Amino acid sequence: MTVPGAPSPVLADVAVVMPAYKAEATIARALRSIARQTVKPAQVIVIDDGSPDRTAEAARAMAGELAPTNLVVLAGEHRGAGAARNRGVRAAAATWIAFLDADDEWLAEKLARSLAALDEGFDFVAHDGWIVGSGGETLNACAARFAEPRDPYVTLYRKGYIDNCSVVARRADVLAAGGFDENLRNAQDFDLWLAMLKRPGVRFRVLAEPLVRYHITPGSIMSHVWRRVDCCKIITRRHAPALLGREAVPLASLLYRTVAIHAEAVAAFRRRSDIGSATLAAARLPVALVSDLGWAAGGGLRGGERPARRSSLTAAALWLWVLGATVAYLAQFRDLAGPVARLFGLG
Repeated sequence: MTVPGAPSPVLADVAVVMPAYKAEATIARALRSIARQTVKPAQVIVIDDGSPDRTAEAARAMAGELAPTNLVVLAGEHRGAGAARNRGVRAAAATWIAFLDADDEWLAEKLARSLAALDEGFDFVAHDGWIVGSGGETLNACAARFAEPRDPYVTLYRKGYIDNCSVVARRADVLAAGGFDENLRNAQDFDLWLAMLKRPGVRFRVLAEPLVRYHITPGSIMSHVWRRVDCCKIITRRHAPALLGREAVPLASLLYRTVAIHAEAVAAFRRRSDIGSATLAAARLPVALVSDLGWAAGGGLRGGERPARRSSLTAAALWLWVLGATVAYLAQFRDLAGPVARLFGLG
């Protein structure tokens, strides 16, 4: 609340974009975390994505607590988080865009620390975060992957380490990259970060500070494992040509990313004790790798241009690499053999 007669606080030139769907129970927590920022944004835009509950009313009720930050609540039909974020970005009246989902929350120093990094000349900033689930809080160490001794863009392509709710970026850069792909039902943020950061000269930083709490709920986007696998496969091939000139062997990063996608799926299913789905995700990996090899051989890495014919020795080496990587990958999940055997009455 603003004290009468007190000087108006200086608001940061930031608009927070928050898509919300069936978020009546959590949106006050998310908005309160913005109100508690040590540096406050000029604008918060909540996009109620056709919620059948009282999400919009719960958001508007926070206007007083957010003041002097301007709260805008937009409503429309249900079109998905990507379309909602795009609408929010277009409606924003600020140089910088920050993202926060309606079931997550920022720590109090999030904007202050992000803006301090941007003042050092970076175009884009993200940071570590806490993943909150039934088992407690787990650190998502994004900065450690960013700091690996490799082009950070290549590492991002391989490991997808940037969390949507940690990002602050220029609104103009988000729009120039085309915004979020509304046809992707999952991993739209990963696709956008790659599109934005592949341009030459873009400088980005990932802070080694956990400044967001990301809550895993049954309806959250991260809970849709197979959907995420399918979308990540599309993104993997879409951005593979950008590895040319950055990576000595772009095919290695393409295959690495495919392994990572399936490993993440196996891990997600095992956390749910879904042994059947975990086994299926592991078994699908060799097929996916062979498909990637065929796509690359057909010119996919060069945007459709068929490359020169490889020697038989090179082709044999690639197949041996795939075989070795597959065996090593499956060996990590050898403890699944017992539960799977019992599942089919063989144990």
